[in-house]
Amino acid sequence: MKLYFFKYEGAGNDFILVDNRDQSIDHQQSKLINRLCDRRFGIGADGMIFLQNKEGFDFEMVYYNADGRPSSMCGNGGRCIVAFAQKMGIINCQATFWAMDGSHDATISEKDEMVSLQMIDVHQITAEGDAYVLNTGSPHYVVYAHDLEHQDVYAAGKAIRYSPAYASEGINVNFVEDIGAHYFVRTYERGVEDETYACGTGVTAVAMAMAKQKQQIGLINTRICALGGTLDVCFQYDGHSFTNVFLKGPATFVFEGVIDM
Repeated sequence: MKLYFFKYEGAGNDFILVDNRDQSIDHQQSKLINRLCDRRFGIGADGMIFLQNKEGFDFEMVYYNADGRPSSMCGNGGRCIVAFAQKMGIINCQATFWAMDGSHDATISEKDEMVSLQMIDVHQITAEGDAYVLNTGSPHYVVYAHDLEHQDVYAAGKAIRYSPAYASEGINVNFVEDIGAHYFVRTYERGVEDETYACGTGVTAVAMAMAKQKQQIGLINTRICALGGTLDVCFQYDGHSFTNVFLKGPATFVFEGVIDM
């Protein structure tokens, strides 16, 4: 069987996207997805996304990590599937879609491939020593770092992800450095089990953790630079809850193709 796919990337976070509205593909095949995401023996991606029909919504997003396992929400993947849906003629400039963490609204610019995606509200953030732990659709660990450019993020992130507290379920680990006009962030992602060029739910978690740390209140706009590009996070924070959360950045079509399954 041949698989017709599209490749997208959002700030270097890359995905295989498949139109599965006809339900012709049984995607509950972890070994197959893992092979397709492999950068040497497959297409190569941080994850794989299936666009499906969902009553009451423009579409449904079904996401798998590169290891082939079903995953929690992916922010950059969510932005990429909106661009994909526009390319397929499913939407124009606005979308409401369903993901594993619920409903999401999004808008896409006609000119510059920028997608603004509404993320879930966050009502709990926990301090663990010098770090913060919170769930922005996926679980995240945020810790401050110095000289982040030269840090071994793979080793440090893996050590936290596989520590006794998180080994069973896993957690995404974000290292952040305050540059002044923006934050520099590098992320070790569970499911990929490596550093990725960007993480949408991760930069959202970082922006919230930094707002809490600096005791910022009100409408907060945060610019974050990842290895693969720049993302913007906006939300309201009242000192307890983060609401009206939006993640904005590029969602770019790379190529399309056919591969034997």
